[in-house]
Amino acid sequence: MDAKAGVFIALAIVGVAFVVFWVVHARATGGGWPRPVQIVIGVVTDFFDTLGIGSFATTTSLYKFGRVVDDAHIPGTLNVGHTLPTLAQAFIYIKVVQVDMRTLILMIAAAVLGSWLGAGFVSHWSRRRIQTGMGVLLLVAAMVMITRLQFMPGGGTAEGLDGVRLAIGLGGNFVLGALMTLGIGLYAPCMVLVSLLGMNDAVAFPIMMGSCAFLMPAASVRFVRSGRYDMRAALGLAIGGVPAALVAGLIVKSMKLETVKWVVVFVVIYTAAAMLYSAAKEKRSG
Repeated sequence: MDAKAGVFIALAIVGVAFVVFWVVHARATGGGWPRPVQIVIGVVTDFFDTLGIGSFATTTSLYKFGRVVDDAHIPGTLNVGHTLPTLAQAFIYIKVVQVDMRTLILMIAAAVLGSWLGAGFVSHWSRRRIQTGMGVLLLVAAMVMITRLQFMPGGGTAEGLDGVRLAIGLGGNFVLGALMTLGIGLYAPCMVLVSLLGMNDAVAFPIMMGSCAFLMPAASVRFVRSGRYDMRAALGLAIGGVPAALVAGLIVKSMKLETVKWVVVFVVIYTAAAMLYSAAKEKRSG
């Protein structure tokens, strides 16, 4: 059995285990079915997520704008709800994009470790701390996206890393995995990291989607156990997101998304400002 087949088997095991865990926990705690708007948000965000825009910032913005999910439950809802669509994305891109498997597996392991350690802290944070953390880091994410769009339209040609560059890549993905638990998406900063290390832009897709596919279930288990997520909203993301990811990855495959990406940047900045404003209100009121 080659390394790629091993990754596919591991993805399948992780996916089935997560579904069983979530179903058992949902039956024990209750929560009901999602509203139509929560499913539509899953369709829209995971469609563009599969094409490389990312889903965390856009989902957070829609939740914040429509007051769909309590701010304190947004990080957990993002991780739990987008897990199954991300698993579908990982299967697609690891299959179709050529990447050095040693680099892929090590980068995934670093992100999972960062996520597991990060979720243990975030699941116990207060709403104001989450609002402040998400606001600041969303601004950082916006700056990263602007840098990516403005100065790095293309990366290098390498399909893998070694030596110092591999060490930097592992350290970077560890940090990005930890930030995922705070609701900060991995896609845009991971693509920047891949470009800076001289790798082909296309290689970012299996790395970032594979990383998220393994780290999100690990983080989600902690959020589900702590109850720090909105089950109906998360289920809406999963129900709407899985078919949207399959359509985007298998049928659409690619689009000219530069304009959409700039729109996302402004949406992220708006959401960051809204989060920081909410945190300031929380501080004044209590």
